[in-house]
Amino acid sequence: MKKIFSGTLILMTIVFFSCKKDYTIGGSVTNPHVNMTTYDYLKTNPLFDTLLLLIDRTGLQEEVNASGTFFAITDYSINNYVTKKQEDLRVKMNDENLVYTFDSIDYAVMKDSLRAYLFKDQITRDNTTEIGRFFKANDGELRLVQLIPTTDYTDGTVFSTKPKYIYLTKLIPTENGYPVPTDSTGLPGLKDGQELQTLCQTTGILTTTGVLHVLNNNHTFTYFGDLNN
Repeated sequence: MKKIFSGTLILMTIVFFSCKKDYTIGGSVTNPHVNMTTYDYLKTNPLFDTLLLLIDRTGLQEEVNASGTFFAITDYSINNYVTKKQEDLRVKMNDENLVYTFDSIDYAVMKDSLRAYLFKDQITRDNTTEIGRFFKANDGELRLVQLIPTTDYTDGTVFSTKPKYIYLTKLIPTENGYPVPTDSTGLPGLKDGQELQTLCQTTGILTTTGVLHVLNNNHTFTYFGDLNN
């Protein structure tokens, strides 16, 4: 099987066009369908080794395969969480030698945190927009999914149409209490700092059980620290 991922951030490896349902890898069109479940597909790539451990320890293997869409996090995202959690606890406990590792995670608590990346709906380029649409995650919270055109990663000569990237966004209230909208009609009124927006580095993998998108390596699992990445 041709590998789609690499260990470094891939922003231009897979580019989707608004007029096509196929995606391109290095300039060639590739069939997005893979003949295996979402869980089994993740097992084919070492970039998801820690994620698979998290899925197993939270007992979510069946739910991953039953979900219409999974915005998968890479091992880097989990490591980002562990590192920042350790820093946070060292400050709170006033112990600069405190050690926090993956095995320190409370998996019962993390079950819903992981379910925030799972959706019953099949989320594709065809059913979202640049403004975005709300979809309910399996933890019961709404997440905003957007399809945003950009020229940030091109020189303006390769593509005649701006490539569009899928973003998964968590919305948070502002410090002065400005609320999170409950439906898409409230999106134009969002204030600065309310959108914790994460770019997908890979999108549109169609497994036998659902749609798989992969968040970029800079993302921090659970949005710990409320970092906009």
